[in-house]
Amino acid sequence: MYRKVFKRVIDFISAVLGFIFLFPLFIIITLFLAFANRGNPFFFQNRPGKGGRIFKIVKFKTMNDKKDSDNNLLPDSDRLTKVGMFVRKTSLDEIPQLINVIKGDMSLIGPRPLLPEYLALYNDFQKQRHNIKPGITGWAQVNGRNAISWEKKFEYDVWYIKNLSFFLDIKILVKTIQKVIKRESINADNSVTIERFNGGN
Repeated sequence: MYRKVFKRVIDFISAVLGFIFLFPLFIIITLFLAFANRGNPFFFQNRPGKGGRIFKIVKFKTMNDKKDSDNNLLPDSDRLTKVGMFVRKTSLDEIPQLINVIKGDMSLIGPRPLLPEYLALYNDFQKQRHNIKPGITGWAQVNGRNAISWEKKFEYDVWYIKNLSFFLDIKILVKTIQKVIKRESINADNSVTIERFNGGN
């Protein structure tokens, strides 16, 4: 009953209340990033949701669009702004995803939505991560986030799906708050972005 009904109800109510509560901060971050990026403060990208259905995720944009002399984007580390670095380290870049939760594309808690091009690389075990809606945070995030291997992430994702419950979601939420406060496991080896998944796990 929780998986099929109450989880969505709790997601919707919590996301609406959370967005209302965080709205002043949302506006402040939007203005600072608009200035730092000299343009759009939001980042939109296609991601696969439940059943592999593609939706457009929204996050705060932490990198600008600076390019080299050949009109190619500079490396991520060169485009990450100071404001963006702060927003990312404090996980404030995730706030706009509350809109995705309200719309029903995502859940507060579930496997993180990855890139669409990974869909063709998953084996049958890994594909199970799309049996439920993706989440803003999840079991893999509170057990290492970007500091663990892809193989371990998928193991955590599938374990969560098979053991999903209200009390497990509460446990993940509490652990997420603790990790955000401590700023643990934000990036693998202090890199700006995590290594791409190439299959084979």
